[in-house]
Amino acid sequence: MIATRVLAAALSGAAVLLCASGAAHAGDAKAGRARAQLCQACHGIDGMSKVPDAPNIAGQVEGYLATQLHAFKSGTRKSEAMNLVAAQLSDRDIDDLAAWYSSIEVTLGKLPGG
Repeated sequence: MIATRVLAAALSGAAVLLCASGAAHAGDAKAGRARAQLCQACHGIDGMSKVPDAPNIAGQVEGYLATQLHAFKSGTRKSEAMNLVAAQLSDRDIDDLAAWYSSIEVTLGKLPGG
């Protein structure tokens, strides 16, 4: 019984944090597109990776992208390239880049052989 209440409280708290974090990352997609010139060598201006070690970020959740960029900037998430790049970004740049890449619509085609 107590475990159920603790779990319910934890899930409620997590839901509140998720909702709050999404509201905190309302960037300007147009400004983000302009700033994305810095990102295009690896992630592409369209968010589709140009190198094997860089993930596709088009259509990713805005709050997630902003959180990860902040983690790279602070050094809590490690990647030599991303730590260097993110160190140059202001909080506004991060929000704008997250808005840009999250605004890109991703469509899936039919899988080969399917």
